[in-house]
This record gives sequence, C-alpha cells and structure tokens, in this order.
Amino acid sequence: MSASLPSDLPPRDVDRDSVSSGDSDVSDEEGWEDVEPDDETQPVVGLFSDKIYPDARSMLKESKDKHNFDIRRIQKEFDLDFLETIKLVNYVRSQVKSGNMTPDFSSKDKFEDEIYLKPVLEDDALLYSLDDIEEGELETTSGTEADRRVIELQEDLERLQSQFSEYRLAVQKSLEEQLTKEDEKLAPVEQSAKRATKIEEIDSDYFTSYAYNGIHESMLKDAIRTDSYRDFIYDNKHIFKDKVVLDVGCGTGILSMFCAKAGAKKVISVDNSNIIDRAKEIIYENGFGDVITCIRGKIEEVTLPVKQVDIIVSEWMGYGLLFEAMFDSVIYARDRYLAPDGLMAPSHATLRVAPFADSDFVASHIGFWHNVYGFNMKSMLTGIYDEALVRTVPPSTIPAESEIFLTLPLHTITVQELSFLKEFEVTMKEDVDSLDGWAIWFDIFFMPSRDSAIPDNAIPSEMQKKGVVAFTTGPDGKETHWQQTILLIDHGKKKPVALKKGQTIKGKVGYQKKEKDEKSRSLDITLEWDVQQGEKGAQQWALQ
Repeated sequence: MSASLPSDLPPRDVDRDSVSSGDSDVSDEEGWEDVEPDDETQPVVGLFSDKIYPDARSMLKESKDKHNFDIRRIQKEFDLDFLETIKLVNYVRSQVKSGNMTPDFSSKDKFEDEIYLKPVLEDDALLYSLDDIEEGELETTSGTEADRRVIELQEDLERLQSQFSEYRLAVQKSLEEQLTKEDEKLAPVEQSAKRATKIEEIDSDYFTSYAYNGIHESMLKDAIRTDSYRDFIYDNKHIFKDKVVLDVGCGTGILSMFCAKAGAKKVISVDNSNIIDRAKEIIYENGFGDVITCIRGKIEEVTLPVKQVDIIVSEWMGYGLLFEAMFDSVIYARDRYLAPDGLMAPSHATLRVAPFADSDFVASHIGFWHNVYGFNMKSMLTGIYDEALVRTVPPSTIPAESEIFLTLPLHTITVQELSFLKEFEVTMKEDVDSLDGWAIWFDIFFMPSRDSAIPDNAIPSEMQKKGVVAFTTGPDGKETHWQQTILLIDHGKKKPVALKKGQTIKGKVGYQKKEKDEKSRSLDITLEWDVQQGEKGAQQWALQ
C-alpha cells in the first residue's frame, strides 16, 4: 500500500510556479511560451545511429522503414502519455547504446522504469519534438478523429500541469520540514507544541495522499497483489461464509467486495481517507450495500458496530514492508477486535536481504549528476547515499542467494517487534567486481488457518505448488508496485573490494522508525556487514 512522489521530469524551460492543476487554460500563463523552441523544427540525432536528421519526423520515418520502430503504433497500442513516450525514447536509446539494435516492445513493462525519465542523450532534441510529432499526426486527421486528438492533447496537458503542481508542492513540503528542524534547534521549548502539530500534519498528509485515484489505480493494476487477495478469498469461500470481516484501510473497497461476494455475513470497511466516499458509492453500485458498512476514521479512534470480528483482511504492506507504519494499526485492530480463533489475511510475511552488484546502476544514479545537459550538478550528490531507493532490479544484479532476516507471524507479532536488529548470513554464488549495495524485499503468505505455520525458509513459488496463496516482491518474481528497496554503499575514497564465489558475508539488518518519539511513517534502515577475507562496513539509510 505504497505511494511515491512524482518522478523527476526531463528538464524543460517551464516556470513551475505558473502551473496550476486547477486551471486548464494556460494560454496566458508565463513560462509556457518557452516550452517549444522558436524554430518549427530541430536537427535530431537518430535513434539507431549517430546520423543527424533535419527534424524528428524524418528520423522516425527512417526508423520505421529500416528498423521497424513505429513510435505512433506503440503509443496507440499501449496508450502512452507524454511522460511514457519520453521513457520509450530513452529506453530505445539505452538499448541501442548497449548494442541491442532490436529492443523488445512486446510489453509496456519493458520501459516503465523511472530511470528512463533521465535523458540518455544530452540535449536530446527528440524529447522536445514529441509534441510536434503529435501535432503532425493531428494535421492528417479530420472531423471526429481530429476532435478526439484535441481532447487527448488537452488531457495530456492537464496531466502534465498536475504533475508539475505536485512536484512544486513536494519541494515546498521538503523546505518546510527543513525549516522546522532549524526552528527546533533555535527554540526547543516552543517546539514541544509545534511537534504535536507536525505529527498531525504528517498523519494528515499520509491519509490525504490516499484520496487520489493514481495511488489506487497503481495498486489495483498490480495483478500480483490484487489477484492474490482475490484467489485466497474465493478459493476459501467456506472460511468466509457467514463470517464478520474487518477490512483495515479499505481504499476503494475491492477486498471488502471480494469478501462479500465470497459469502461473508457482514463486512466492516474502515479508512481515514476521503477515498471512503468513493468506496461507499462503488459498494452500493455493485449491490453490496446491505453487507458492507463503510466507516471513516482511524481504526484506533472509530467505534465498530460489533464487539469482535472473525477475519481481518488488510493490504497494509509498504516499501521495504514496514514503510508507512500502517501495520501498527492492523495489529491494534487484531488485538482489539479479532476473535480468539479469528484469522488474519494475509497470515505471514518475511523480509529478505541479498547483496547487490550493478556498476551500471551506480553510474546512472550517482554519475548522472556530474553532467546534466552539460552542467556539473555534483552538489546534488550531498547525502545521496543516505537515501534508500525503491527500484526494480534484474535477478542478474543479485550475486548471492537471499536470506530471511525477519519472519512476521501476523497473528502474534507485536508493534515492539517491528523495531529490530537481526543477523543474516549469505554466500556469494558468483564473482563480482564490487559490493555496490544491498537489496531488501518481502514475501507474503495466506495460510487458511491461524494454527498453520510456514517453513523456516519459505519460498512463495514452492508454497504455491502446495496450494498456498503467496507472492514475492523480489527480483525473481513478476514486478509489483512495491519493487525492491536498494541500499547503495558509500565506499568514500576507498576502492571497492572484489568478491569471489563462495565467500561468506555475515551481517545485521536493523529497522527503526525515523523519529523514536513521534508517530513517524518513515524508516531508518541500518546494515552492518563483514565479508569473509574481505571488507567490513556499516551504514544507515532513510526510507521516506
């Protein structure tokens, strides 16, 4: 159940303060007149060669004729918006740069990674000519088709405005947090009252973020996530029949409706976001109004119409599993409302850690700032190794088998156990030039009984063969919206040490809420490691 800030956009000469998501007429706004160059066309570097073309259209025509790359066909096939088309272009350039002259366009997943928002080619004129391409397409259409394209372009523009507005608000929020920290240093006594207000603001921002469609669309389209809940509920209708179910953080109400359709006698859906209003409408429109009761508020503060429930279902997982701290609320609901023989769905979660080695990833993330459109932005590297990244990485970047460092039995685990320092040990299965970082992900299991246990080294794919509903968010599984948590190592001035197959790495992983005295939804992750006959290290990252 994770959300993220808007992704970085390719640099464009736009006055962000002039863009408002609530104003669809931008013809008089300052800054937009500079988005397009004065000339109608610009020379463009080819996608499949270094050849210079007089304009984007001629280059793309030759790309279509000689390399079977039809950008308009791909746009239509996958319904790509402006930013997704930018990702497509940068995906092609990166593939060609690495020597692959036949990039794979069989799925939109191939170029969905946020890394493709970063230009591969410095001052890539093609990225600024995408609007021209669409306008050229529009000129060849007529009547209804032209009207449709106008509407689509208007919608694209409005989405872009909204993204710029969200970006501006995110920057403003970051500045306000920094100012608050400075105020705390200058006036610690006064800050005691302000701190309580800040906690309320953090909570408010969190729940407000779940009021928007985008987050729920991302989660619902995550088939691994949604299918798993559906399959467990529908495959176990005998468990849900005539039961009272509590859905904590119900969002759009999809899990609640699964339960109602499976035969639950009563479903209580709780959410503290405005999305609860949409959930009510959705539930009534689908004919479940007499079974599902929607309640707005925090589970810790609302009063349920029943003393206890038979089943608690919730999709509470955040990045790195525990980001957002929503699981605290699920534990509260369990302890307050779940019957002694009641069931938690899901029932178990495990956290895994593995070494990460990908020099290209490091170069892209760190080296990028040394040359951004010809400018040195190395000041952006300040604190860059302190941030935990959320990315999808290929299995080839994981040079050792992962190990579980924490198992969470949802029926018994306590809030206190969610802050921890756990040991792990992994063995290299191949040689690598350097240990670039660590990857963390989680696996989820749905056991049909509260008395059912999972093996010590439970693997979702193996459990599925036994009929258990389970899924992984790791590199070996199908991509989920949780992706993986990547912790890059700051080697400083020390030269990274190569690792050999068979070497053992022992270490400890720690999770701690960002602020010990506050109800923070962020995490500090610490990791210590000791490579057999190799380097030692310790570092802390923030997931926020």
